[in-house]
Amino acid sequence: MARKIAINGFGRIGRQVFRLLEARNDIDVVAINDLTSPEMLAHLLQYDSVHGKFDAEVKVVDGGLVVNGRTVRTTAQPDPTKLAWDEVEAELVLECTGRFTTRDTAAQHLGAGAKAVIVSAPAKGEDMTVVIGVNDEHLDPSKHKVVSNGSCTTNC
Repeated sequence: MARKIAINGFGRIGRQVFRLLEARNDIDVVAINDLTSPEMLAHLLQYDSVHGKFDAEVKVVDGGLVVNGRTVRTTAQPDPTKLAWDEVEAELVLECTGRFTTRDTAAQHLGAGAKAVIVSAPAKGEDMTVVIGVNDEHLDPSKHKVVSNGSCTTNC
């Protein structure tokens, strides 16, 4: 069974993560929250000035997007406490807005139904900063609920 993930913030990082996850069978992106329209989200996902055209069928439907036949709910909610991640059964939220970078602000996703949050930027007060290949063996999902993956340059 695929793990269900939501993305909060569909800018450069959120879209590239979506593209990578779309190629996997073990992960389903079930929701995207961004303050822009579904039409603009679809366009920006399909056409990237650096990475080129996304090799996927992307359609806008009432309530979200359909990408390669899979429905992805879209919302435009600035308040993470109102996102109701449990409604889409999102276990993990990828926090990609750059706005919620403290443990307290990122943890609002936990209160909205997510089981864990990964912040795509350096964070303050997070349970752990995880850098794959450096310290990822110390990650304990039972106690590390809000983690940071460091900075873009760290992972470059």
